[in-house]
Amino acid sequence: METIAQLKFARMYTMGRLSQTKEDTWDKQPTGFNNTIRWNVGHLYISMEQFAAKALPDYEPRHSEWDTFFGMGTSPAEWEGQAPSQEELEVALQEQLPRVLEALEGKLDDVMPEPLKIGDMLTMGTVDAVMQFALWHEGLHAGVIHALNRAIG
Repeated sequence: METIAQLKFARMYTMGRLSQTKEDTWDKQPTGFNNTIRWNVGHLYISMEQFAAKALPDYEPRHSEWDTFFGMGTSPAEWEGQAPSQEELEVALQEQLPRVLEALEGKLDDVMPEPLKIGDMLTMGTVDAVMQFALWHEGLHAGVIHALNRAIG
């Protein structure tokens, strides 16, 4: 159950960082940063969808069309087409966690049919392990959002 509490806390922290973000800063990319606030928010969203889908075979990811904007290795400089708006992304983040938590109910101890590997360094074989990694990932990108806010000022 600690993982659930931490997922809630991490998302609350992320949303708090976004509440301090000015609308005109979402697409600014200061020197030394690989991406923008919009990219980090979208990346958080699609990553949680992907982690949940990998850990929970019955989970139906939403907004998979956003993968081309926010997946690993993407960059706003290479976007083709119109990326989701700030409002779309914030609403998606707000609606996502309750869906993920509902899907996780009673399944944290489940062993996954196929472990999730991150390079040669990390192998996760339970739903709980994947969700703990998702927590770390959310904290990392929430920290980048915080740093971007400060750098853009």
